[in-house]
Amino acid sequence: MARSRNSGALTDLLAIAAKLPWKVSLGLAAISLLVLHLLAASFAAPPTVTAVADLGNVVIHQSIHIGAFLLQFVVPPAFLIGATASYFKRAQSIRLFEGTRTAKGPAVASLTWQEFESLVAEGFRRRGFTVTEKGGAAPDGGVDLILARGNERFLVQCKQWRAQQVPVTIVRELYGVMAAQQAAGGYVVTSGRFTQDALAFAKGRNIELIDGGTLPALFGQHRDARGPTPMTNAASASTPTCPRCHEPMVARVAARGARAGSEFWGCRRYPQCKATLAKV
Repeated sequence: MARSRNSGALTDLLAIAAKLPWKVSLGLAAISLLVLHLLAASFAAPPTVTAVADLGNVVIHQSIHIGAFLLQFVVPPAFLIGATASYFKRAQSIRLFEGTRTAKGPAVASLTWQEFESLVAEGFRRRGFTVTEKGGAAPDGGVDLILARGNERFLVQCKQWRAQQVPVTIVRELYGVMAAQQAAGGYVVTSGRFTQDALAFAKGRNIELIDGGTLPALFGQHRDARGPTPMTNAASASTPTCPRCHEPMVARVAARGARAGSEFWGCRRYPQCKATLAKV
């Protein structure tokens, strides 16, 4: 049983390391090696035994030494293996992204859901986010990607649905997780379409819906220097364009500060572009 438990812990560690950015996993490998090595070295010499009561301290002392010494050969290599896996996965995502963006790769509609998630993740990286891929095998409340920029986090659900529309329940689910995790905003990305109820629910909330018609904008396809690429549900005659980068803006709600709870227009390229407009 102990062997099975230890094997499961190692598998979990490898999975976590593989999902982190490869530079992060590589850094954790170096840090864990240094910490464990110093810990093992500092507890290498057994303490002096002056009484029977000190025997317990000796046992604890030696247990720490042996544990740290052995973990040097487990934890750092696990992070190193995870960093290698993450690096090659990122390289594959870049090739897929570039192929899709230049129409030299497979069409989005023909991708597997794993490829679709990787493609979307790379698209958000190009927007300036740090992306953690949760993986479809064990999603956290339906969240497939976690985006980070500064102190803010954004949650993403990817739906590779081509034959049906994404219903409002999916958007509500993400909104509930956003509230529970105090996320600054969220995205639902699909290669298909959204129902009218889903579009209506997202309006006025910090959720951007990206469908098959506007998905190319995430990948940098068909951009026109003369004006913005048409975006999702929010793009209409009443939706302003960003005064800085000329992208369509998205209705958002201030989460903190003196204007908490008030609505405003924010650039859809946030956090790369932090332009805002008052919503009247």
